[in-house]
Amino acid sequence: MATSANARTTSFAARHLLLAYVAGILSVLLLSPSLSLRTHLLEYPLSTQPQEHRPGETQAHEYPPPSPTNAFPSLFPTDVGYAGPTPTGAEPAVIATAPANPIHTGAPHLLPPLALKNASGFDLFTHLGNLSPWFTVKPGTFGVDAGPEPPQGCRITGLHLLHRHGARYPTASSTAYGGPAAFAARLHDSPFDWRASGPLKFLNDWSYKLGAEILTPFGRQQLFDLGVSMRMKYGFLLKNFTDTDTLPVFRTESQDRMLSSALNFALGFFGPKLDGQYQQLITIEAAGFNNTLAPSKTCPNARNPTRGDRAVPFVREWAETYLQGAFLRLSPMLKGFPLTIEDVYTMQQLCAYETISIGYSKFCEVFTEDEWRGFDYSVDLYFWHISGFGSPVARAQGIGYIQELLARLTHTPIPFHNSTTNATITDNPATFPLGQSLYVDATHDTVILNVITALNLSNFAANGPLPTDHIPPHRAFKTSHLAPFASNLQFQLLSCASKPDPQIRVVINDGVAPLSSVRGCADDGATGMCALPAFVAAQRETVARTDWAWACLGEWEVAPGHGWNTTTGEPPARRADARA
Repeated sequence: MATSANARTTSFAARHLLLAYVAGILSVLLLSPSLSLRTHLLEYPLSTQPQEHRPGETQAHEYPPPSPTNAFPSLFPTDVGYAGPTPTGAEPAVIATAPANPIHTGAPHLLPPLALKNASGFDLFTHLGNLSPWFTVKPGTFGVDAGPEPPQGCRITGLHLLHRHGARYPTASSTAYGGPAAFAARLHDSPFDWRASGPLKFLNDWSYKLGAEILTPFGRQQLFDLGVSMRMKYGFLLKNFTDTDTLPVFRTESQDRMLSSALNFALGFFGPKLDGQYQQLITIEAAGFNNTLAPSKTCPNARNPTRGDRAVPFVREWAETYLQGAFLRLSPMLKGFPLTIEDVYTMQQLCAYETISIGYSKFCEVFTEDEWRGFDYSVDLYFWHISGFGSPVARAQGIGYIQELLARLTHTPIPFHNSTTNATITDNPATFPLGQSLYVDATHDTVILNVITALNLSNFAANGPLPTDHIPPHRAFKTSHLAPFASNLQFQLLSCASKPDPQIRVVINDGVAPLSSVRGCADDGATGMCALPAFVAAQRETVARTDWAWACLGEWEVAPGHGWNTTTGEPPARRADARA
């Protein structure tokens, strides 16, 4: 009997323990959400909680922390060995082997305004001027109905690549008005008790989240992707460096976004182990230093609002025209706040900058398709007059890069320095090598337009001078096509079985540009090619007749506004008495 009783007691205890165990598990499962939330709140009591702020207040999230308490570099080495097999394969050569060019759409990770998704197929990201992400322009856009792949019977033997930096936060000098930060400050510091409604209701708790000057995360990815794209297309050119036991030299400038762009390009092109794969030349971008990739630093007239920096009045004239409807529509939505055309224009800029910085912007939803086309054209007006064919100093600022290009194309040093070329760099074969099959230079949107102007690609000036009261139909000069974020200007060198001389082509964002305006180059609308000797001779003539000192340092005057214009990027001719 005792044994039976003990067995029953043991069985009861086991069941009791099992039930208690199950009940404990159920309790944990039921309570875990609240426990998890409580733990989360204890660990992050401030940073994840919404905070009160005045509309327009500037926010900045500093990362990384200055002195992290859990940083132990010795415990986290970047190379622990055991890499496994590492044999490489043949270099990619999409540009030479594929039947067509891969299309780049330009805006991964960015969300456009859903209100503009309509049957017309309007793409906002291709209508933001220089703030557009780069995209493949359609064949025929520039007048040559061909893609960047070599014509039948030709092969690519070399590439000279000039590319813009990636998407960045606003700069102080890139707007016709006060700019996004100034608008945020006006809202934040307004003495009026204003209230927004309708599509602008979001302004009631909107804060300014943009930094200044440096690359955004999307901008970093753009340059990484551009590096991958160029390796996929032109990787086969690296064989020439292996054969000659040399390394390529890529160039960039000291400005933060320029250096970051170049390094992200290299990461995409070479991969994370950069040492021993190439050499990165960092030129100084500052006043007083000659630099063909930042020529305005030694061109005082480029910064003079009555000479080279005379674009703002043209943009303001156009804004008063194309934004009148938006101004009348939006003004009643900001009760108590004195809205201006300047504010409305800045809202369009904020759409672009917020999208490339934080991925999406409510400002984009506020405007119509026609108003976005007007904004796109306003940027064209701006860059036409400060960097393109309508600028009196554009050719002079682009001519230094042309001199360097000629030296590289002919494998001969620059004979004399009379522009922005830097003798310390270009007279040294280590920092300015000649005879290489691949060159990569990073620069700014303004310089890309300077170079296009200096090359005499006058097909882009076909609609100039640009009017300020309407958008010319089928205009040739579109900044979103020529100098968006991560824009790339490719000079392809080709060898063709049917032609005795080597050939050259100019490819801008995958669109082939006609060279018929370059003296000695035939009107080839099918391929865009020009015999290299003719191209070199024409560019040497341009260099010889470009007076950099007069354009950048001369005491010349032009009438304000529409009273004077140019379509060649040159200032008024030097007077006879000024030559003495």
